[in-house]
Amino acid sequence: MPLEEEPQRRHYRIDRRRDPPMAWEAYADEEEEQHMMHPDAIDYTKHDYTYPTLLTSVPSTNNYPPLEPLGDLLQRWPQDELDTPPTPFVEQLLHFDYQNSEEMKIAVLFRNAELPFKIYNIPEVDLATKKWTDDYVGKEFHDPGSGKNDLFHPMKVLADGHADESLDNFFSFYKPDLWSVPKMGPPPSISNDWSYSKWASHARYADKVKLPHNQRHFYWQAGVPREERLQSQKYWTFISRDLPSFSSKDATFFGFNPKEQKGIQCRFGERGVTAATHYDAGRNMVVMIKGAKRYILSPPIACPKLGIVTKKHHPAWRHSLLNFGHMNFLDDDVNGKSMPPEERAWLEIAKEAPSIDTVLKAGEVLYIPSHWFHYITSLQKSAQCNTRSGRHKEGNPHFGGHKDVLACVGGGA
Repeated sequence: MPLEEEPQRRHYRIDRRRDPPMAWEAYADEEEEQHMMHPDAIDYTKHDYTYPTLLTSVPSTNNYPPLEPLGDLLQRWPQDELDTPPTPFVEQLLHFDYQNSEEMKIAVLFRNAELPFKIYNIPEVDLATKKWTDDYVGKEFHDPGSGKNDLFHPMKVLADGHADESLDNFFSFYKPDLWSVPKMGPPPSISNDWSYSKWASHARYADKVKLPHNQRHFYWQAGVPREERLQSQKYWTFISRDLPSFSSKDATFFGFNPKEQKGIQCRFGERGVTAATHYDAGRNMVVMIKGAKRYILSPPIACPKLGIVTKKHHPAWRHSLLNFGHMNFLDDDVNGKSMPPEERAWLEIAKEAPSIDTVLKAGEVLYIPSHWFHYITSLQKSAQCNTRSGRHKEGNPHFGGHKDVLACVGGGA
């Protein structure tokens, strides 16, 4: 049922606890131990990958990372065809071993050069991948429909989180206070009052049945304020406790500019959930704790091709509302002809945006430089957190920086 037709509900939030059980609940696994993916689905934590030979220095040309037109990338592996990836998947971003001191020296050079790469073999992350079961995580979040504290452990500090939902698998950022439903139609997504455990149950169901991309999807979001790391650790939530290199008030490889750290953001995705392309001003370290996500990265110089909203008072300013998965419909006689002309025009432009993709799987960290755009699809039930370490204005001479995004988006970018 379209969001705008659901009676007596606000446009931006649904109170679902009063709803009768949804059809999917009869087929969901009640416990994580019962969780089984569909036999035809791919577990991307175990997929076949090849990796590039490590470089020993930062290239003086623009040949790393190797970029290609976004349209070519999505033609080779269409966004919503989750179970037909290239096999093996050819990784083109450099992968550095966190416990190899020589490799980490090179990683610092690439970080300073504002170039993307990945890190693996990180002890605290490997521990978190084992620790973050649904039972554990569910007990560490407060229930949005109840009080803040654990009734059995009233002194325990619980994390804040909430579920969002969309009529299909596509989610795009917007500011609810600026979104006019009469003028713009229903918003891209809305929040509901599910607990983490309820969200996790649906995410397991999505894996079990290979949830189609055109059915309703759910997304759990959480955050830790920057002030938390300055408090005594007894007041830390589980996110800060379990990721000390991301929450430390002292500099680490992952939080290397603690004065500019903005806290930790976590996103728990279910199969198919796709986040529209956007950029973060801060230098971004993204850690995957469970499952896997596909990241499509585009450099700052690609901004004019990505359909970024440039009107400052638009609710999606600095973000895109384009579903890149629709690129494959452009030549479709049915779906292509019914596509709005403005969307078609922008997708034709976006097809040429220089891009690269990578599969970020449990145990890995991805470095996304300042102002690099990222478009994200959860390939299976997943958990990912990130922390940012301040803006790098100059960027990279080959791929652009703040000035390129500023010219594209305008003041305030």
